[in-house]
This record gives sequence, structure tokens and C-alpha cells, in this order.
Amino acid sequence: MSADPTQVLAFETDCHIFDGCGFPSPGLHSFLFEPLWGDHDSNLYFNKPMLLALLGSIVIVGFFWAAFRKPKVVPGKLQMVAEAGYDFIRRGVVYETIGKKEGEKYVPLVVSLFFFVWMMNLWSIIPVAQFPVTSIIAYPAVLALVVYVTWISLTFKRQGFVGFFKNVTGYDKSLGPVLPLAMLIEFFSNILIRPFTHAVRLFANMFAGHTLLLLFTIASWYLLNGIGIAYAGVSFIMTVVMTAFELFIQALQAYVFVLLTCTYIQGAMAEHH
Repeated sequence: MSADPTQVLAFETDCHIFDGCGFPSPGLHSFLFEPLWGDHDSNLYFNKPMLLALLGSIVIVGFFWAAFRKPKVVPGKLQMVAEAGYDFIRRGVVYETIGKKEGEKYVPLVVSLFFFVWMMNLWSIIPVAQFPVTSIIAYPAVLALVVYVTWISLTFKRQGFVGFFKNVTGYDKSLGPVLPLAMLIEFFSNILIRPFTHAVRLFANMFAGHTLLLLFTIASWYLLNGIGIAYAGVSFIMTVVMTAFELFIQALQAYVFVLLTCTYIQGAMAEHH
């Protein structure tokens, strides 16, 4: 196995059980890639996750452009799929959480977030790509930051400084003597922990899922030698099962991300007395 931590391959293809080589287990090196352009030393480079993020954005924009560039009263198949996805997020997430009147203006943001996160997750099971962009913490962190800034600015705009203070501290005078402690906990929870957990929840699930997929995929290849072939078959079945499970988790995590986004926006507009 290569000692270079920025190797592109997750494992050595000529290593099998009984060949005298150890199991090339996945690790942090599986999430690091050689630059496709530039170099690490200059901190100015372009690598595989960046390429996938760019391609994913083009795919999403291209899909919706193709679906809605010439909309019809009786939609074709592409327009029907695009409308179903858009309407699911608009009605099932935004309207249900924020309300139709207040939520309509946030539909474009939430729909964009959902499909971007979903596409970044889907790269994990797409041949050749086979890497979830959201397993790199920088991507979920930036998305969470966009939501965080939206929530902060909206709270100030709607409620002013006093209202913002009550909102982020959960001010409730009925709490009596425990009010200062409750306000302190709520403040740190909303200002520091909320954006952190919003990003880490997505990152951790994609990181863990990709690691498990790598583990069973590499094991299938590694065991493909001698009597180990029987075990390789079991490992391959687990790879298929985990891939199907990942399909569900990828969509679920995109849904949870935008559901929390809508919850934060709704909370910014809630009155505190």
C-alpha cells in the first residue's frame, strides 16, 4: 500500500489474502486526493471532490433548465419529474414547516440546498466518481454557514436587537430563578452548537457510509483468492446491500438538512415574549 497520504486509489489492486500482504483497510487517506491541477504546497489546487462539486452543480442547473426552459401545460416526462421534486420540497418541507404565505420566498433557497446536497451525496455510488463530496467537512460547513447567516439576518430583520436576544436565549420570565442558566445554555446552543451540528450531521453520515462501502468493496477484492472466494461472495453481497442502504441515507440526509433549515427560518420569525 502506498505511503503517500494523498493517493487517488483507496487500495492496491494487486493485494489479495494469502499473498503475504495485509488487508489495505480504508482510512483518512481514502478521503484525500492528488491535485488535478496545482499543488498542495501553494494551497492553490483543484482536486477530485472540487471537480465533482462543479459537475454536480452543472448537472442540477442543466436538469432544471432542460425541464423548464419550455414549460407545457401538459408536462413531458422530464418536466413532470422536475415538478414533482420541486413540489415535494415546496409543499412537503417549506409549507409544512414555515407556512405557505411566509415560506414561498424561501422555496428557491431550500430547493437548491436539497438538490445540491442530494447530488453531492449521490456521487458516492456513481461509477468512476464513487465519492460523496459531503464527506469533506468543508462542503457541509459552507452550506450550514449559508443557513446560519440567513437565520441570523432574518431574526434581526424581523425582531430587532431585543427580539433577537430573546430568540437566541429562549427568554421566558416564567422560568424564575433558573432563567439565567437556561438563557446561557440556549445562547451557546443556538449561536455555536446549532451551525456545528447542522454541518457535522451531514458530514458524519456521509463519511461513515463511504467508509463502510469502501470496507466491503475492498474486502471483496482482497478475499478473492483461494478459499477466500467464498468469503468474498458474502462481502460482495454486503456491498450491494450497503449501496442500496446508502441510496436511502443520501436522500434522507438531504431531506433532514433542508428540514432543519426551514425549522431555523421558522424560529427566526417566531415571536418571543
